[in-house]
Amino acid sequence: MNTFKFIGLLTLIVCLSCSEKVNTEDIRPNIIFILTDDQRFDAIGYSGNSLVHTPEMDSLARSGTYFHNAMATTPICAASRASILTGLYERTHGYSFTSGKIRASYMETSYPTILRANGYQTAFYGKYGVKYDSLEKQFDVFESYDRNGKFPDRRGYYYKTLGKDSVHLTRYTGQKALDYIKGAEKGQPFNLSLSFSAPHAHDNAEDQYFWQEESDKLLQEIDMPSPELASDKFFDEQPKFVRDGFNRTRWYWRYDTPEKYQHSVKGYYRMISGIDREIGKIRAELAKNGLDKNTVIILMGDNGYFLGERQLAGKWLLYDNSVRVPLIVYDPREKNHYDSDEMALNIDVSATILDLAGAEQPDNWHGKSLMPIVKDGRVSLKRDTVLIEHLWDFEHIPPSEGVRTKNWKYFRYINDKSFEELYNLKEDPKEINNLASEPKYKEKLEAFRKSCDDIIAGYGE
Repeated sequence: MNTFKFIGLLTLIVCLSCSEKVNTEDIRPNIIFILTDDQRFDAIGYSGNSLVHTPEMDSLARSGTYFHNAMATTPICAASRASILTGLYERTHGYSFTSGKIRASYMETSYPTILRANGYQTAFYGKYGVKYDSLEKQFDVFESYDRNGKFPDRRGYYYKTLGKDSVHLTRYTGQKALDYIKGAEKGQPFNLSLSFSAPHAHDNAEDQYFWQEESDKLLQEIDMPSPELASDKFFDEQPKFVRDGFNRTRWYWRYDTPEKYQHSVKGYYRMISGIDREIGKIRAELAKNGLDKNTVIILMGDNGYFLGERQLAGKWLLYDNSVRVPLIVYDPREKNHYDSDEMALNIDVSATILDLAGAEQPDNWHGKSLMPIVKDGRVSLKRDTVLIEHLWDFEHIPPSEGVRTKNWKYFRYINDKSFEELYNLKEDPKEINNLASEPKYKEKLEAFRKSCDDIIAGYGE
């Protein structure tokens, strides 16, 4: 054979071989979903909070899409996490504390199960928060753990070890992420779900909040400002079942003296900063392994949180303190940054993840993909009213339900619907003036009652 022909043929074979390799390599994005525990909407620097130190979260928000009106449809960890996994409202999946195990049929169409069936490697580390015995059906590798309630002190957060050292759960989860990224199989996309226990208080400990030593220097010379709506008036306006419930009990645990308040609020912010440091390490590891340009990072809080407002603590109630959360979608392939005022929900996370993976969303899911907004911030979800609810019927936490629009919120307590609240959020964003009893708003109140009834009827199981 002529030497030039031989070289040409050899080149063609090599090129075909290279082409085949490119065509068979899966270039769908890696997806890291980071869920924090009790991080409320304004507990991030990007929201304008100068007290919390979150440079990595802020960087993701500045480079990606930040959803200012993101909400957890149910402000409690168990139900919210079930909604994130399944794309369903609590009204449908029916899962919360004391409800037993979540129905297996819902988990069979959870986002990690679908991703795995569509060629993704799936991994989970941290607080799973839902009673389900078959995590091996969802994840190729996983470790589920949370604060250890056996220890009524800092050991509740410091019982895991790396080598011979006991480390904070935040550090442990961060290291599990780093190890996973280092060992990720090349050519196959992965979904890594990380669920931090922080900044959740360790409820059965006297000090409540335990942070890493690196956070000690933060807020040392600062007196935390008093909470808004802290006067007796705002507490006294609550129904007796709220005044006597867990929201008040936990206020005594965390905020009823100036010393407790300073310790708890500083501790809450310091623990968020600990998560932020791990995010920085994760991003550096992605870059080190050449994965940063094709890895989408989604960050969300599982529910909001009271930091002493209305002389309350915890979450559960349907005020914005409790319902609204931070939500960021950072896609390095998209070069434009957007701040969106759309009402993005926890049930949208699963739809967004499947959209990124090119997988089809189940027909029964309630959420919508946020990717159209990430690609073009002018896009609307065409969502004018959303359902918010807390259905766990527990003696110390009154169940409630309601609806929210861009400018209005209505909610009522399920066991005594005579307690209703109606707010014009455009004029009254702090939800101070309850308009439900004012005659001039009678028609609007009735319209929201009907809207709430109609939406609930559509989501019931």
